[in-house]
Amino acid sequence: MKFELKTENDNHVKSFSKLFRTVLIIALTIFFCDIAFKLGIISRNYQIYFNCSLLSVEKSTSNFKKLSNLSKLKSKQKILEFCKFIVR
Repeated sequence: MKFELKTENDNHVKSFSKLFRTVLIIALTIFFCDIAFKLGIISRNYQIYFNCSLLSVEKSTSNFKKLSNLSKLKSKQKILEFCKFIVR
């Protein structure tokens, strides 16, 4: 009669591999979301600077509307003051 005892050493390696893969996926997701968020901020700031430069050349209503949406300022006077500060 033969008695065999099988040890499951491979399960520890598989569980560690799954844990490592999960942590890696979460870390990469957080990293790429952070990059996307920062690129959104950079893009918004560039749009504000570009529209303020356009506004300093031509004071059209479309430029005021674009800047109003980007900067959340409603009055033309506040937008002009904001642009004077930005364009310097």
